[in-house]
Amino acid sequence: MTTLEALFVLVAGVGAGTINALVGSGTLITFPVLLAVGFPPLTANVSNSAGLVPGSVSGAYGYRRELRGQGGRVRRLVPATLLGSACGAALLLALPASAFEAIVPAFIALALVLVVLQPRISRRLARRPRAPQPHGVGRLALSGIFATGVYGGYFGAAQGIVLLAILGNALDEDLQRVNAVKNILSAVANGTAALIFVVTAHIAWDAVLLLAVGSTAGGQLGAHVGRRLPAAALRGVIVLVGLAAIVKLLVS
Repeated sequence: MTTLEALFVLVAGVGAGTINALVGSGTLITFPVLLAVGFPPLTANVSNSAGLVPGSVSGAYGYRRELRGQGGRVRRLVPATLLGSACGAALLLALPASAFEAIVPAFIALALVLVVLQPRISRRLARRPRAPQPHGVGRLALSGIFATGVYGGYFGAAQGIVLLAILGNALDEDLQRVNAVKNILSAVANGTAALIFVVTAHIAWDAVLLLAVGSTAGGQLGAHVGRRLPAAALRGVIVLVGLAAIVKLLVS
């Protein structure tokens, strides 16, 4: 990479780390940038996954206050994410990208509908008697988390939006606390996939380093901004980012 290309990747990392802490979809910033500076698609994808891990961890740390009291819930959700992302990473190495990417826009659109309807769904669910779930997480939500982990390990664009949709409708929690759990699960998904890619795929370590530095700074920035947004504003950001993700995927 030239100096200008390296700066381009670094700035993209900051943007991705910021938006991942807020919502998700940072991959839609960094993946095209890595392609633009000359990396092959598979190398760009696996390097992107590895480079954004520190940013995910940074964003999760920035939301540590909202994670208080959710330790049991996180411990119950992490194994589903870990197993799913490992399966997704294996699929990336075995299958053509077109086999999975074809359903991504519809997947994101469904997630956005769930995010928008989440307050209404939550109110209806609150009026119905429900059997208590361990740490407020049912089997249906765990299945959704596993499926999102598969997607995150394979490609991951907008996996944060999908996680917010699933968690927001499964948990009786403020959206900021839901976002904190989302950041943990995103970090687990990215980290698991990255470990597999380090062993099995070619990684561009110069790009990984630049993305890691940029996304770490961006994760802190995103957490600082995001935790101060009211629920309605954060939900609006989720919808705008999701629509941009759908447009980006459809025209690319």
